[in-house]
Amino acid sequence: MIATKDSFEPHSSEQLPASKKVFVEGTLHPDVRVPMREIEVSDTKSYTGAVTPNDPVRVYDCSGPWGDPAFTGTSEQGLPALRRGWILQRGDVEEIDGREVKPQDDGYLSGKHAEYASKAEKNRLVEFPGLTSHRRRPLRAKAGKVVTQLAYARAGIITPEMEFIAIRENMGWADLRIAIDDLRADNKRNDLGKQHAGSSQLVNRKSDIVNSYTPSVFRKFPQRIPAEITPEFVRSEVAAGRAIIPNNINHPESEPMIIGRNFLVKINANIGNSAVASSIEEEVEKMRWATKWGADTVMDLSTGKNIHATREWILRNSPVPIGTVPIYQALEKVGGKAEDLTWELFRDTLIEQAEQGVDYFTIHAGVLLRFVPLTANRMTGIVSRGGSIMAKWCLSHHQENFLYTHWNDICDIMAAYDVAFSIGDGLRPGSIADANDEAQFAELRTQGELTQVAWKHGVQVMNEGPGHVPMHLIRENMEKQLEWCAEAPFYTLGPLTTDIAPGYDHITSAIGAAM
Repeated sequence: MIATKDSFEPHSSEQLPASKKVFVEGTLHPDVRVPMREIEVSDTKSYTGAVTPNDPVRVYDCSGPWGDPAFTGTSEQGLPALRRGWILQRGDVEEIDGREVKPQDDGYLSGKHAEYASKAEKNRLVEFPGLTSHRRRPLRAKAGKVVTQLAYARAGIITPEMEFIAIRENMGWADLRIAIDDLRADNKRNDLGKQHAGSSQLVNRKSDIVNSYTPSVFRKFPQRIPAEITPEFVRSEVAAGRAIIPNNINHPESEPMIIGRNFLVKINANIGNSAVASSIEEEVEKMRWATKWGADTVMDLSTGKNIHATREWILRNSPVPIGTVPIYQALEKVGGKAEDLTWELFRDTLIEQAEQGVDYFTIHAGVLLRFVPLTANRMTGIVSRGGSIMAKWCLSHHQENFLYTHWNDICDIMAAYDVAFSIGDGLRPGSIADANDEAQFAELRTQGELTQVAWKHGVQVMNEGPGHVPMHLIRENMEKQLEWCAEAPFYTLGPLTTDIAPGYDHITSAIGAAM
């Protein structure tokens, strides 16, 4: 249940028991302090009565300062700007006045309309408290500069964010001295550190017998997971486009994290208000609840009123990257009429959200006019909200998707704030009957083309994936995505392996993701 106003703020007594927050300091950048959760492990008692003490186990912790009993801040104050010093030290950004917040940003026709609604609604928090008197001016790249982690990685620079991530991904495994080279040692089976070989170890071993049982996708596109994640490895993976660090320069509260197939699996949580439900308070509480239990990123999919204000509160209180689908807010600004959308309105919305600090945008630029007829014979048609919005616009105007035709302009905006792309799969299958059809793969190939263009602008990219796909068709999806999108991270919305489990999408998605 969502907390009420009286119990909205977290308390140290509510933190996870038998554990504590610990910090590991960096070496390349001494001001790097990486949070982890250290869990106590009870002693082992043998049948003889002998007692063997066990070392505590360190795990990945997404809760940020909200999970630290020593933190005394409140949601009204927001989180500390952890990364602001790192961003400013690079000397390639400048403070700007930014665009003026308009009533339309929150779904109102005018200032009077917003004022009237404010009086009518309960628990409505119009602005983040610091905005009016002590507003932090947004940052933007200086002229001629590209301030993305991809640009730094290509230049051979190991940023504080990269060292932070390397420490975080290892989680203290180096201290445990796990001997993964001796995988067949029987005398180590009873060791808590015992691990079976993963795909990267199997592919790298010389045995043809072992390789014959390795999935073909790993033989063709081998994983490159070293025994220890180093800052240089993080840099090289980002430079190659195989991983992204979604950290907008205007979201300094976020703790650096990485998404890529050679790193730990990451989980996203969706939140968002609607025209009929939820308040800003509840959305902030959803975000903190999600990160407490391990959400690595959060998407704000709000579609009702107060979208701008809700997003501001979430960003100022979120220790993890925040993603959005900008076309949702743009649609609210035109009263829900997709045919009234324009490039100019969408561009303004992108800048609005980038200045607030959104870390990645889902943009459905692969829904092309000529692809829409390919969905005519589908069982479930177009199920993506963003995809259906752009399909309707294309058909209404009989013109090419303006997100596609203005892709270079969008890339320039993303590069100026280090916003990462999540190239949307607007034609993903909504049922297993439609899996791997011509519409889905036509869009996927276009996603690969858009990925290459974004990389030329120095913008980080991940690609959204399907959708409903039965088990035996998942491999084909992966092979085509890795080939056509050049191993850019795959952000799968599942894939859901069955249609007959409504209400259990988290389970059917987990099955597909594990494949």
